[in-house]
Amino acid sequence: MVAIARRTFSKIEFHEGDAQNLDFADATFDRVVANFALLHLANPERACAEACRVLKAGGWFGFTTWARMEQNPFVKLVDDAIQAHANLNVDLPPGPPYYLFEGPEEFRSALERAGFDGASMSFKVHRIEWKVPTASFIFEAELNAGVRTAGLLARQRPEVLRAIRAALEKAVKPYARGNGFAIPKAAYVVAARKARPA
Repeated sequence: MVAIARRTFSKIEFHEGDAQNLDFADATFDRVVANFALLHLANPERACAEACRVLKAGGWFGFTTWARMEQNPFVKLVDDAIQAHANLNVDLPPGPPYYLFEGPEEFRSALERAGFDGASMSFKVHRIEWKVPTASFIFEAELNAGVRTAGLLARQRPEVLRAIRAALEKAVKPYARGNGFAIPKAAYVVAARKARPA
């Protein structure tokens, strides 16, 4: 990804690092953005605190994270298939929570703990349709390109994988659109300003 980014945007510097321990001095940036990154971290709140640390006073932190299942049909259809057929008692290391926080007030409290101005926070639910070419595309994506779900699927017996695939293919049929499928997905888009010194 970094190599592609460097080729595509040759005038921008790209650095690899740990979002929970940023290798930048305090008050370096006007903006910090985390796109679907926080759910992959062991300590998301630490990453928020680091974002705040490297921001100048009044700078903005914006991030996205997947919306909870009840707002996110894509997540529900994957979870339903796994809950119905998978062996959930497999040896996987513990991970961060599936959802960052329960809702706007929890996001606001976490951002305030990290040093942001809670009153400045904006919170929006952004909905899209994920257009996929085949009914089996979602299964293949989760199996080969997912993170936590891929780890779970890798530990299933072949007959279980076939059952999960079949359940997903059936679940996406109502979303048929033209020559493919349009699966509704939802994400939270959150932004807050670093609190200014009192």
